[in-house]
Amino acid sequence: MAAATSSVTGLALPSLNNGFLKPQVAARVSLQQKPTSGPGKFTCSFPRDWLRTDLNVIGFGLIGWIAPSSIPVINGKSLTGLFFESIGAELAHWPTGPALTSQFWLWMITWHIGLFLTLVFGQIGFKGRTEDYFDK
Repeated sequence: MAAATSSVTGLALPSLNNGFLKPQVAARVSLQQKPTSGPGKFTCSFPRDWLRTDLNVIGFGLIGWIAPSSIPVINGKSLTGLFFESIGAELAHWPTGPALTSQFWLWMITWHIGLFLTLVFGQIGFKGRTEDYFDK
């Protein structure tokens, strides 16, 4: 296939080549179509481990978010502590759910957005390092 041997230059313009960006990265072919019996029918051979999950990223990402979110910087309380306090306050009047004006929603959304960003950037950084993307 010609696409497998081509290269992608992307952001690696000569003016931006500062040693951090690679000038060329070989393109990956992740989706291949193979003809099957009969005209016009194809099957896709897609790699099963397309996410390339790694438990290191999940473990270090969770620790990497819980540690800084547990530092008491919001009026002497931590984001994790405020989130867990709001869970307890809402469970105190269960089965009635939290009101839309409850602080629970603010702490829940903020805590989970931080966790999500930590896991996403951890996945990018860990896989980029293991696949030598950041090396010279």
